[in-house]
Formats: sequence, C-alpha cells, structure tokens
Amino acid sequence: MGREYAPVPGKWYENKEEEETFRVLSVDEDDELVEIEYVDGELEELDLDTWHELDLEPTEQPEGWSDEADTDDDEDEEEEFEDDEDEDDDDDDDDDDDEDVDEEEDDNY
Repeated sequence: MGREYAPVPGKWYENKEEEETFRVLSVDEDDELVEIEYVDGELEELDLDTWHELDLEPTEQPEGWSDEADTDDDEDEEEEFEDDEDEDDDDDDDDDDDEDVDEEEDDNY
C-alpha cells in the first residue's frame, strides 16, 4: 500500500489499485466525508476511513481536462459585466451631452 495523503480540495490523485484519476472537490471534517470527481465527471463521496485505505499518489491535472461548469459560469459573468459597463458608459455619455446643451443654452441668453 502507498503512502497516506491528506485530501486537499482542488488537488488531483491517482488511485493505483483502480487506475483511476480524480480530484478532491471538498472535505467535510465534521461529517468526515471527502467529495471527489473522476475525470469522466462522475461524483462520489468517500468517508475518511475509506480515503486512508486507498493506495493513492498525487498527480497532475489530466491533459485536456476542462472544468466546463466553472469555465461557463466565469464566461457568463464576464459577459454580463461587460454589458453592464457598456450600458453605464452610454448612460453617462447621454447625461454629459444634456448638461453641455443646457450650459450652452444658458450662455446664449
């Protein structure tokens, strides 16, 4: 059996016996549960006793791995933020133009 490694959220591990790679999503110390995600997207919860029985080795993120759920959310937030900026810019420009016109009218009288 290999060395014992503490489960660290965001880190990748290889189960040597099953030849499966997964990453730790979360560790609940109170309930003694480790939530993991396999490369194929399957989720599983392990109790800490089971975790410590596994023959694990830390590994690198698999090549070509894409966390599509996180990436999509980030892109949507960026697009919304950019849209908000455009709207704010348009509103500010319109307000400035109106003020300039009002000042010009006052100067003409």
